[in-house]
Amino acid sequence: MTTLEVERQLELKIKLLGLIGEECGIVAQYTNPGTPEQNGVAERRNRTLKDMVRSMICNSQLPNYLWGEAIRTANYILNRVPSKAVSKTPFELWTNRKLSLNHLHIWGFKAEAKVFNPQEKKLDPKTISCFFVGYLEKTKGYRFYCPNHTTRLVETGRAFFLENVHEERKATDFVFEDLGEIAIEPAKQSVQVPHISEIQGEDYEDVEPEQEDMNEIQVQETQDVNNEVVQPQEAPAPQRRSNRNRRPAISQDYVVYLQESEFMASDFEDPLFFNEAINSPEVLKWKEAMESELDSMENNQVWDLVELPEGVKPIGCKWVFKTKKDSMGNIERFKARLVAKGFTQKEGIDYSETFSPVSTKDAFRIIMALTAQYDLFLHQMDVKTAFLNGRLDEEIYMVQPEGFIKEGEEHLVCKLKKSIYGLKQASRQWYLRFDEVVSSQGFTENPVDECIYLKFSGSNFIFLVLYVDDILLATNNLSMLADTKFFLSSYFEMKDTGEASYVLGVEIHRDRSRGMLGLSQKGYIERVLKRFNMLSCASGEVPITKGDKLSRAQSPQNELEKEEMKNRPYMHL
Repeated sequence: MTTLEVERQLELKIKLLGLIGEECGIVAQYTNPGTPEQNGVAERRNRTLKDMVRSMICNSQLPNYLWGEAIRTANYILNRVPSKAVSKTPFELWTNRKLSLNHLHIWGFKAEAKVFNPQEKKLDPKTISCFFVGYLEKTKGYRFYCPNHTTRLVETGRAFFLENVHEERKATDFVFEDLGEIAIEPAKQSVQVPHISEIQGEDYEDVEPEQEDMNEIQVQETQDVNNEVVQPQEAPAPQRRSNRNRRPAISQDYVVYLQESEFMASDFEDPLFFNEAINSPEVLKWKEAMESELDSMENNQVWDLVELPEGVKPIGCKWVFKTKKDSMGNIERFKARLVAKGFTQKEGIDYSETFSPVSTKDAFRIIMALTAQYDLFLHQMDVKTAFLNGRLDEEIYMVQPEGFIKEGEEHLVCKLKKSIYGLKQASRQWYLRFDEVVSSQGFTENPVDECIYLKFSGSNFIFLVLYVDDILLATNNLSMLADTKFFLSSYFEMKDTGEASYVLGVEIHRDRSRGMLGLSQKGYIERVLKRFNMLSCASGEVPITKGDKLSRAQSPQNELEKEEMKNRPYMHL
């Protein structure tokens, strides 16, 4: 592409050029010898192109000297796929119009192409066997590599691609009409003519196919697999493109930012307030859950009832209710949590540091891979009221919990001695306490992921993975596993759930006899589908890749937009 073409097409003047242009008044900019990093953008694109070419050639049966065709095709594709750097594809930015990808095919796959030959005789084959190697920029057509033809590289817009054909076919098995690329295959039970969109898609860069006259009607008598004669049929009349308006596959009106907490509450009708729990049909179970929570507070000596010092304002608290369910959605238990209203805390007075690490999902997957590779024992433990184990460095006062205010002591407040849920520093204080305990028992913290601990004893070892109050234990020795569970239970109130099967919303399926371990988020996905009325939808690829960043700015901004999005079955991420 020349500089003149760029200026004519975009109606912009080039001011800076990397190689030439001084004679035209364009400033030239060079890179120093041996400093490819100064041309980093181009070098990175070259690497991307080479990686694509390597994959394309390895996935095909074509010789390496066709790398030039492969790199042209790779560049053609990169100009037509989305990029994080720009809002549209390069093709759309250059042409200012939408593009179609219906004409794309797999590089290096076999095809039957009809090449224009004015010397062709009636009994000559109508097609030649070849391999697809590229697209044409100026015309509507493709490039094919024909190893057994006098012309190795041919260009034509009339071809039948064999990407989905798993058996060898002869060139005489295909009959091409003059209109487009309509192919007639020998029928197995009846003669069928595939739609033109099955052979070349509906659009090729929004260029309409040229209409040619029908010169002849191909009549073919074939036999099916049972050798039953199928009566000759006339090829149908030229098929026209439908003029109906097609609904886009994905709605472009809204962008949805999903968080699990945004739809979980709508799926499960848990009480939001204390009065709702007291007046619900499950009032006895909720009361039992609240009493259990307060018993844990008392056992851990979380607070003392004292007079409120003069000039001090206590923070509030509230009850949070949750039904704990298994991977199948069955209720396991009712849980009530007393949570402080930490949003009323003042930095520098009620708290200072708040950061607390948790193990990453990547670390979790690595531990799962090691478990499967070395056939480790994998168990899970849950820390009951984990945050109550953290020690507070500040003096914090809290009002008494709703529904459990002691008679005759209504004027007293709770002076917190340990952290509770809701405090800004609660998570950090729990992590510091846990790290202190496990480090004293010989565990070494991973310097990359601070919540992964490892302990060796001779040839035996054990991994400890902490995610807030969930603990995974992976080891090659059952005795070491039992010792670890014992010392954890001696410091914290623990619940031993045995072999891990459901962790952080992820189902773990394991077959140790076959050395297999699988992870599934079926329950989470089904909740998402239910939330957006898509339980009966067909599966498909999600148009998002790892590393894409979403933000709340992409979500509905007001109640009207939220209501409009509530029952929409389609999402654009």
